[in-house]
Amino acid sequence: MSALLDTTLYDFRYYLVYLPLGILGLVRWGCWLVRRAPAALYRPVRNDFRLPLSIVVPVYQEDPEIFAHAIESWLANDVEEVVLVIDVTDHACQEVAARYPVTVVITDVPGKRDALRRGWEACKTDLVALVDSDTIWAEDVAAEVCKPFADPEVGGVGTRQNVYNPRGFLQRVNDMYLDYRYFDENAAQTAVGRAVSCLSGRTAVYRRELLLEISDEFMHETFMGVPCMSGDDKRLTTLTLARGHRTYMQRSARVWSTFPGTWRIFMKQRLRWSRNTWRSDLRALSSRWIRRHPFLAFTMADKAVSSFTLLVAPFFMTYAIIRQDWFFVACLAAWWWISRAMKMLPHLVRRPSSFFLVPGFVLVSFVMAGVKICALLTIRRQRWLTRQVSVVNGVAVRTSPQAAGSEAGA
Repeated sequence: MSALLDTTLYDFRYYLVYLPLGILGLVRWGCWLVRRAPAALYRPVRNDFRLPLSIVVPVYQEDPEIFAHAIESWLANDVEEVVLVIDVTDHACQEVAARYPVTVVITDVPGKRDALRRGWEACKTDLVALVDSDTIWAEDVAAEVCKPFADPEVGGVGTRQNVYNPRGFLQRVNDMYLDYRYFDENAAQTAVGRAVSCLSGRTAVYRRELLLEISDEFMHETFMGVPCMSGDDKRLTTLTLARGHRTYMQRSARVWSTFPGTWRIFMKQRLRWSRNTWRSDLRALSSRWIRRHPFLAFTMADKAVSSFTLLVAPFFMTYAIIRQDWFFVACLAAWWWISRAMKMLPHLVRRPSSFFLVPGFVLVSFVMAGVKICALLTIRRQRWLTRQVSVVNGVAVRTSPQAAGSEAGA
């Protein structure tokens, strides 16, 4: 009996080293349930409300075939006008646009923000949809995004987004991320307070009078003394909330966009997005207006903390492998797979085969946590990373010699 007791105590002490991971896991699951419970109650707005809608699209070196497909999808929505603000160096997209009944504005100013501003200033309708040039709409998007605006407090509305024709591991993983976002974070933020932290730039609809009101602040945003070039969607969303308006996610409005299939572009894109998120959320959490949205503040803080806590699990996994504790290694690996699959259930219902991608999704999540920490450490750096545009001496400039030469000759 004494030997058995000694063995039990030894086993207990042996596994006691993993207790912090278990406690942290319970806390993280608790935080997820705080989001998931209201997210499950989310419902899109249902009514017959409709306002005139224009579409504004900044265009820069887009794939001509995808661009043409996107234009056709916008026009099929019976909108009032499609305004394409095309970079002066992008002759291929200018030729594509010439085939359709759209308004074309040629710009020689690098960067997306000025293109967005030129676009909404050219519109005349009550609502303006800011859309990426590779985003394809379902046939009822224009009708669906208008419905939340029946509430005069709503200033901006976002859509549900997925990867267009996903192929390969990275695109499938991106598609999983998007479903997780729109069935978890955005759904919860909409259900509790109607305050979504980011109306994604792939398709976000705003009241035009609000865009005109915040235009100057949008164009002259700085962070720690450096002019901001990217992060336009986060900035527009927070400016909308700061003025007392609501932001809403209308999940019945579906759009699809292309996503990178190579690690190099994927990592650059995620690094840029992470810097934008840190800048926007840190500013928001230190602002007075966030007090009106306690649940939004909670989700922002939770997202920031998770960048660090997520790396605790692979640390313990590595430690267990060094100890050759294969039972714990197997249990932890199985738990990663099962627990993440539970959180990804809305996506798995749509794509059951993604269940076998969950381990890869988990590993990518660990990598992205490292990217987020790197983004925090380089938060002042302003570079588009996937476009030949950067901020030099406080001014947005082209970084491609070829593009600069083309602009000089235009």
